[in-house]
Amino acid sequence: MAKYNYDRKGLKGLTPFPFLGEVKTRTAAIESAPDTVPNSIFNPNILSARLHPDVQHCIISKVEDHGDAKSFTLVPDAEKGTTEMAYFRASQYVSVALNINGHLLCKPYTIRSNPKDALGTENTSYTLTIKTVSPGFASPWILANWKEGDKVDISGPLGNFYYQDLKDAKNVIALAGGSGITPFYSMAAAIVDGIEDFNLTIIYGSRRSDGILLKKEIEELADRSNGKVKVVHVLSEEQKEGYEYGFITADLIKKYAPDGDYSVFMCGPKAMYKFCEGECVKLGLPKRRYRSEMSGDYMNAVNNPDYPKDQIGKEYKLTVVIHGEKQTIPCKAGESLIWAIEAAGIFLQTDCRSGICGWCHSRLISGNVYVPADADGRRLADKKFGWIHPCASFPLSDIELEVFPV
Repeated sequence: MAKYNYDRKGLKGLTPFPFLGEVKTRTAAIESAPDTVPNSIFNPNILSARLHPDVQHCIISKVEDHGDAKSFTLVPDAEKGTTEMAYFRASQYVSVALNINGHLLCKPYTIRSNPKDALGTENTSYTLTIKTVSPGFASPWILANWKEGDKVDISGPLGNFYYQDLKDAKNVIALAGGSGITPFYSMAAAIVDGIEDFNLTIIYGSRRSDGILLKKEIEELADRSNGKVKVVHVLSEEQKEGYEYGFITADLIKKYAPDGDYSVFMCGPKAMYKFCEGECVKLGLPKRRYRSEMSGDYMNAVNNPDYPKDQIGKEYKLTVVIHGEKQTIPCKAGESLIWAIEAAGIFLQTDCRSGICGWCHSRLISGNVYVPADADGRRLADKKFGWIHPCASFPLSDIELEVFPV
């Protein structure tokens, strides 16, 4: 039996001399090559940078007035290095960097537009629809000051309040209040263009019919959806034919919900979440079938039953430690620590401002804080070792806090 089982005919007459010439060829190639270190960029790295940019430099190309709200179309600022807007999932948000009279802050706003508007590498855009919030700080300033041609820096797309086919039912009931229509507008637009594939029924609560934000636009999308998108308007302060009246109750949800399984998404004021979550319990929905968007700045913490009422009206000192340097500023008991930090002109990165994302993760060196249970997104280790989220922490004494700005 042969020792090696292969055809050796091709090796007959083969000598080492042809290979000796390869040494000279390779040596010449090496000597002629530049002495710099090769720089290789893999395609996954390129894709990651396009989908998850650290910052997107934008120009406001268009402003639409809706009364107490405005829509701002943002396009890439090529001069500053942004040539395209990052693609996003319908209903994601961005964190907008603001400098309001020396107050440095970031505020989250939903990308209201169709994800299709960000596809491709040319003429890509986002649209943010921002409504005046009272009491509020950023939104009134934005509506009064942003204009066409202004430059704005925003984050890449953020958040996971979007349809997930492995988690959510094929039929979605969307409960919207006020500017909470924006993520569902984006979902509806994505459904119409075939980017998303599920059935969406929007139950949209407003006070009066003449104050419905994006009413015409959302109804036009529903008309183009071949029945996949439906809109039901609910008025709390006006009885009018063609509209539901009152609040979004379990009975109302049941009236418009399909037979069988469905998911419930909620976006609107925090008070709406508490009420509607209770209505979902009445419907017998499992917890995995209803969820709400993050609500942003935690307002009126002093009204919570477990908030220590003797703290109302008190003012404390907040010592902020950055890289060993200390700065002491005032802070009010009823306002979050992030408000005091931003009012002092200190920049601390925030994204969700809801106590969840962890971007403002800071170390509590000394002092006591109140953290609302429904905004406490800390890990168990954070609680054990004294870490807090300043966006959802309220002082109960003088505070010393170490922060880590990016």
